[in-house]
Amino acid sequence: MEKEFDKWNSLKKKIEDKDKIVFYKEREICFVNLGKNIGFEQNGGGFEFERPVLILKKFNNRIFVCIPLTSKVNKDKYHFEFVFLNKKSFAILSQIRLIDSKRIDRKIGYISKDDFALLKERLRELMF
Repeated sequence: MEKEFDKWNSLKKKIEDKDKIVFYKEREICFVNLGKNIGFEQNGGGFEFERPVLILKKFNNRIFVCIPLTSKVNKDKYHFEFVFLNKKSFAILSQIRLIDSKRIDRKIGYISKDDFALLKERLRELMF
């Protein structure tokens, strides 16, 4: 476990030093360097600690609220199922978080407008 935190901390320093601003939009799905996190918090995977996320709310050119995605089948109130690139995907609603645009590695597409509207409604029901 120690090595993974050390690798993540080294990568995090490089991410922090990025100067390039990546422009993004709500509904966009991107791979981000989510990192090695604590306990049950969702981690990124691979050498770059990446995970796909859905951009839920853009606050400015630097920060946004996102929801990590998974392909693991979970049909409960904390997951929202949708189809992306002809595959089932699940938004992990319980892992919503604010992140900096420096963490964006690459963009891969958009969730449909209809699915995005349904996801937001489901999130409202869960949160309020």
